[in-house]
Amino acid sequence: MTQQPLSSEELEQLARKRAGSKLGWYIHAAVYVVMNLFIFSISQYGFGTRRWSIYPLLGWGVGLALHGIAVFFLGKGSGLRERLVQREREKLLRERDRS
Repeated sequence: MTQQPLSSEELEQLARKRAGSKLGWYIHAAVYVVMNLFIFSISQYGFGTRRWSIYPLLGWGVGLALHGIAVFFLGKGSGLRERLVQREREKLLRERDRS
């Protein structure tokens, strides 16, 4: 079974959702860079010789990476998600036809 083509409204809605998700990730990444530069600078120059900026850098970096995976690979309409949905749809149809 092939999927019906999206209407103009559905395409517009999906495009806006994807663009909004990507913009959210870009903002997240920009704040990550700015804040970690700030943390690094106060760690390096404001609190003596003890460096601790690597911990928030790594912790927030994991969150940023997971956000990126959700936006670019697993988000609605992404290639991976659509392939998985198509496989499940075909599997369910085969099971239904056997019954």
